[in-house]
Formats: sequence, C-alpha cells, structure tokens
Amino acid sequence: MEEKKLDINSIIGFVLIFGILIFMFYQNRPTPEELEAEKAKQEQVEAQKSAEQNVQSPTTVTPANNLQDSTAVANYQSAIGAFGFTKPSDGNTTLANDVLQLKVNNKGGQIVEAKMVQFNTYDSIPVYLVKDGNASFGLTFTTSDNRTLNTNDLYFEPSLTNNGDNQVLSMKAKIATNEFLEYRYEMKPDDYMVDFTIRSQGLNGVIKGDKPIALEWFLKGIRHSKSVKYENRYTEMMYNYEDGKIDYLSANGDDDDIEEDVQWLSLKQHFFTSILATKKNFKTAEIRSINLVEEESKDVKFTKDFDVSIPLALEGGELSENLNWYYGPTDIAVLKKHDQYELEDTIYWGWGIFGWINRYVFTPFYSFLSNFLPAGIAIILMTIIVRLAMSPVTYKSYLSQAKMKVLKPEITELGEKYKDNAMKKQQETMKLYGKAGVSPMSGCVPALLQMPIFYALFMFFPTSFALRQKSFLWADDLSSYDAIFEWTTHIPVISTFYGNHMSLFPILASIAIFFYMMMTTGQNMPQQPGMPNMKFIMYLMPFMMLIFFNNYASGLSLYYFISNLITIGIMLVIKNVIIDNDKIHAQIQENKKKPKKENKFQKKMREMMEQAEEQKKTGKR
Repeated sequence: MEEKKLDINSIIGFVLIFGILIFMFYQNRPTPEELEAEKAKQEQVEAQKSAEQNVQSPTTVTPANNLQDSTAVANYQSAIGAFGFTKPSDGNTTLANDVLQLKVNNKGGQIVEAKMVQFNTYDSIPVYLVKDGNASFGLTFTTSDNRTLNTNDLYFEPSLTNNGDNQVLSMKAKIATNEFLEYRYEMKPDDYMVDFTIRSQGLNGVIKGDKPIALEWFLKGIRHSKSVKYENRYTEMMYNYEDGKIDYLSANGDDDDIEEDVQWLSLKQHFFTSILATKKNFKTAEIRSINLVEEESKDVKFTKDFDVSIPLALEGGELSENLNWYYGPTDIAVLKKHDQYELEDTIYWGWGIFGWINRYVFTPFYSFLSNFLPAGIAIILMTIIVRLAMSPVTYKSYLSQAKMKVLKPEITELGEKYKDNAMKKQQETMKLYGKAGVSPMSGCVPALLQMPIFYALFMFFPTSFALRQKSFLWADDLSSYDAIFEWTTHIPVISTFYGNHMSLFPILASIAIFFYMMMTTGQNMPQQPGMPNMKFIMYLMPFMMLIFFNNYASGLSLYYFISNLITIGIMLVIKNVIIDNDKIHAQIQENKKKPKKENKFQKKMREMMEQAEEQKKTGKR
C-alpha cells in the first residue's frame, strides 16, 4: 500500500489560514479608548447589581416556634413587620360533619388534618388525607417594605361561626384591626366539599403586585392499602384545563408539567383524593409528581410527593380567590354531586371507547346489582350476564374453529404435497379456503370484538370504589389481593415480581384459562411455519396471569375465573349440542361445488401470488 504523505499544497493552505486568522485578530483588537470605556461600563453594572441586592434582599423570617419565649416572639414579630399585629397563639380549630373532619391550625391558617369519618384503612385505622405534616398550603408574597413572607410562617386569628347549618371558620392574619389577609372555610352538612376563600382587606399597597405572588400546595400521599405498589399504580395527579380537557402526570415515575387555564387539580390517592378547584380558572399551574415507592414493603408509609405552584394576581390591589377544597372518596356517586366542576373525571375510566363502556355501562350496572346483592354475588351475576350477552360472538368464533378443524386433513395433505414449495402451498391453501367458504381470520374477529369489554373491565375492578373493603368468601377486600398464604423473607425474583403472598383467585383464574385454551388453541390451531408456537402460548398465558394478577384486585381475578368457567360451559354446549360437524362438512363440500366470485382484493392477491410463482419458475428477480 502506498504511504500517504502531506503534500506541499496542504502545508501552504494551513499557513495561509493561520496567517489570515492572526491578521483578523490584530485588526479587530480593541483600542485603549475602547478598553477604558468597557472597564467603566463593567464597574457601572457591578455597582447597579450591588444596589439592587441591597434593596431587594428579603428579610429572613424566623418562625416563633416557642411562644413561651418572649424574646423569640418579639424577634419574630419584628421580622414579619406589619403582620406582627396578630398575636401568635397555638391551637387548632375543628370543622366537622358526618363524613369529614378538618383541623385548621392558627399557624399558617391551613388544614393540618383531614379525616374521613366513615372509612378505615386496611389495618383498621381512620383514613387521613392530611396528617402529621404530610401537607402544606400557603401564599408567598413580597411586602412594600421588601419582606418576602410565606403565610405558613404567619399566625392567624380564628373565628368560628354558623351560617345556617353551615360552619364558617375565618382565619385572619392582621396588620390592623380591620386590615388583614383572610382564609375563610365554610363546611356544609354531609359534604366532602368545603368552600374556601382567600381575600385581603386594607392591604392595597402592603402586598407588592409587581412581585410574584405564589399559591403553593404540597402533599405527600399517605398509604392506605395492603399493597403499596398496587395503590401507587393508581396514585396520580389529574387536572382539568383549557375548558374541560383532562390530563394527568405519570403514575409510574417522576413527572412535571406547566399547564394553562386550570380549573381543578386532584391529588388522587387511589380511592381517595384531595382536590383544589377554582370558580375562575388559574391562569397557569406548575405541577410535579415524585414517586416514593421502590418496592413492596409494609414499612413504606407514603406513595408520592405532589407539588403545585400557582401564580396569583391582585385585583384592585387586593387578593380575591374563590376556591373549593374536596377531601373525600373517588366514588362517582359522591363526585357527581359537584357537577359544577365535573369531578367524576378525576376517576380514570380508561381511554376512548374503553372508558366510555366502563363509565356508562359497567359502573352503573354494577351499582344497580350491588344495591340488593352482596359484592361477590353481584360480580358473579354481572359476569354471567356479560358472558351470555357475548355468547353469539363466542358461537361465531367456535364455528370458525369447527370449520377449520373439518378442513384440517385437507390442509395437512396440501402441506405434504407442496412441502418444498411454500408459495404454492400458501396459494393452494387460500384457494381451498375460498372454495369452502371459510376465512381463517373469522375466528379472530370475534375475539377482537370482545377486547373493548375485557379492557373496560380490567380498568373497572381496580378503580371501582364500590368494591373497596367488600368481602367475599376468603377475600376480605375485593379491591385488593386475596392472600391465603404470606411470608416475610425476601426471595430474589419471586418477591420482586410475584410478591410475598399467594392469592387464590388468580390461581383459579389461571387454571380456568388453561383449560379454555386447551379447548381452543391447543386442539384446533395446528403449528404452521412462521406462526407462533401455539402450545407455548397455551402455557405462557395462564402463567403470566398467575404472576401479574397475584397483586391485583381479587374482584378482577374472580371475574376472570367465573368468565372462563362460563365460556367453557358455553363452548361445550355449542360443541356437543348446537354444532354438528357432519353438517359443517357437508356444507363445506357444497360450497366447493359453487362457483366462487372473487372480490377485487382477492383477485389482486391471487394474481400477485401467481405472478410470484411464475417468477420463481422462470428464475426472474
């Protein structure tokens, strides 16, 4: 190989380029006058920055945590300026009705405890959405004397009154007797929704409108269910924006977004949710969700961190926001009462037609049945009705399989005859199907028609509040797994994917689906070149169901178990009573005698296959 050398032209080119660059740097170097002017400009910028920092540097507020220490209280009041007018005092004020209990703390004027009166967790303690500092709510703003304050650090003066049957709690952070920032809570009887107003009076000129005013809400989801990973799968932030659009942050990992024109934000904890809604949409909202669950463990106490930041604006120099808090269940019957916000959209029904079926068919249908039947019996009856309604589709599917079974000897014969010519074999097989009036895809179409039903039910059982803590046989909660055996030792792979327990309904459902597949896939779908191994799939699907459904809602496994039993029964009736294989065979033979009219697609396919066959014979490419 000839050695490559650097020629003289290349050397000259490099020297010229270098020379040009040196000349350009020399020509464009700044003059002494320009250097002096730039130095003076830089000094002016530094002086301006220093002045701005001296003016804008906010006063650091040290909360008066020890109210018995007069020096600490005095320092705190001095740090917060005008808002030191309100005397610091410890204490909570309770708002309660038959379904919800709220505790509002003087410090921050915010809800520090939200308790569901009628619901308990899996370990029989009351359900709390807010407790022990897992949530905070406050406003951050700048005052005219350049203090950046957060209402979480301010003390509010409580006043509890009644408005008819409603309880009204006014929390005021005052700068004078009639000048204040107010949080107003109004609780109605038997309602999870609380009216919440933020307003100021006499603060025009005290709060600077040209500086950011931020509403900040933080909540850490408290665990309520046996399986924290399962609960976390349905713990997510959902929101309504741009006149009715519904979206959500990912439930599977960390996520964040900035949305415009937001009406409500729902921090959903599977079967319960905390919602902040506004009567006039928020202009923007910065939202974030952080996953806290890495593995299944009884020691995990929280599911996700939720953060919300919303900029607010002054109206005539004052704050005025009419909002609502909802602390309650994700029960459609309860959520529908608040139709001004359409809060039932906080339930994830599934997308497209699947969600429509779930929302408007299965949910009301199950609610109707559960009004007069125990939960487990209602599931079984619903399963029976669904399977009977789908039986015509099952019949079509099995009829197609029966026709394929009748043709199996002839298909096998073609396979032997053209075993060395795959193209010809495929061509003759399709010709046989055409003459017999059989479509190999006709068995798939009924299965596809059932997919929306199966998927809708797959979403219905994990998200249906009506199933929560409803027992049936050995399952104490149809919305959670039905463990019949548990262990504490972590077993690699098994504990990660299967869990530290064994659920019975998934085992029964897996056995039922195995026998169902033996009746269909195992017997009637012979292995063909290029096709998946049907026998392998017959074993794989029940195994996957066994693993996947072990941590899922036992109500879903109960449905699949009963559904497959019913389907097996229907297919046995179809096979032994309705379908006559001899009649099918005779009909196929009759079809073969009839002239078969091809449609344009079939004709095109036949011509393409014949052309390919001819090219193969002549050796053309």
